[in-house]
Amino acid sequence: MTDFEILLRKAGYSVPQAAKHLDYSEGHIYRWIRGEERPRDGIIRLLELEINQRRGPDSGGGFTFIDLFAGIGGLRKAMESAGGRCVFTSEWDKYAQQTYLANFPDNRPIVGDIREVDAAAIPDHDVLVAGFPCQPFSIAGVSKKNALGRLHGFDDETQGTLFFDVLRILMAHRPAAFLLENVKNLKSHDRGRTFEVIRRKLEDDLGYTLQTRIIDAAHYVPQHRERIIIVGFREEVPFSFDDIDLPRRGHRVMRDILHPENGLEAPERHYTVGDDAIVSDKYTLTDKLWQYLQDYAAKHRAKGNGFGFGLVDGDSIARTLSARYYKDGSEILVSRGEGRNPRRLTPRECARLMGYDEDFRIPVSDTQAYKQFGNSVAVPVFAEVARIMRPHILCLTSKQAEPVSRVG
Repeated sequence: MTDFEILLRKAGYSVPQAAKHLDYSEGHIYRWIRGEERPRDGIIRLLELEINQRRGPDSGGGFTFIDLFAGIGGLRKAMESAGGRCVFTSEWDKYAQQTYLANFPDNRPIVGDIREVDAAAIPDHDVLVAGFPCQPFSIAGVSKKNALGRLHGFDDETQGTLFFDVLRILMAHRPAAFLLENVKNLKSHDRGRTFEVIRRKLEDDLGYTLQTRIIDAAHYVPQHRERIIIVGFREEVPFSFDDIDLPRRGHRVMRDILHPENGLEAPERHYTVGDDAIVSDKYTLTDKLWQYLQDYAAKHRAKGNGFGFGLVDGDSIARTLSARYYKDGSEILVSRGEGRNPRRLTPRECARLMGYDEDFRIPVSDTQAYKQFGNSVAVPVFAEVARIMRPHILCLTSKQAEPVSRVG
């Protein structure tokens, strides 16, 4: 690896990004990387300055990260709150991309399907973050190869899953740390075999130290939302989930995120109307749908089941917001008082329920917004995890921040 390639990686630029940033062709960048030509001293000074500003003592101790399976950027907001700088984003859904770009107007495109991306094309980074989808891993294929006496690589048990892409990027770049998110049941999936594969690949094969914790978002937002958080470091560090500041569950309630409907906030799009910003009637359930949900709940109660709608008022903590919320809103229905049909949350209320700030832009339809927030992470949970990760990330990255010599 040439000095310029090392410099470019530390600056966090891919070849196309460097070409655009430095105003040179990609051909020039590649010739500098291969050592066929010598870049001007001004180019070297500019990149070194950017690295020093990012990692130096006066920069506040920043770090870089990549955002995989990015959704609408919940993990990015969390990492940025801890001083991180995003250098690469991958998200395949075009509507999620639209929301992401509306809130993070980077001068670089969002990469679509991560399965089609060569790991070498991804910029070097200090932290990998990913809310990867959980897919079943095939143990049978490996067992068959063992029976036939064939050798198999680290990827055989995960090939064809999106977790495989996390592994291959970690293997190629060896970042200082990673932060992964998944549903609570990941640990029990397939009688624990799925999580054992994940643990073995990350710890035994790639050599990262691993810590996990299931955290309920109700400590931070008025919503029960339990997710498993997986944190790994390339080297031994004294990281502990016990350092998290975990507020009392229920210190925030639905009243904190519902539209006040008293004029204290301005009307927004079609969510609220009039001088008092009253929630639009479009979010109130029709008589037919409300009757159906009541009958459905009564039927399951008679069978001793707990299935049914979730009705909330201002003092409640809601059930988990899901990506199917757009269908009938049944898991979180806001009471409108006796004799009135309840209503769905508005997309803005969903954003608040997931911990997004008031400036977060929602450029998509209600249906897409419900899907996006239902698939998102609860931002304050992961902002707190990022906060306690930060000193350990900086400890490891400072060991790599030796000055780079000039080309030539």
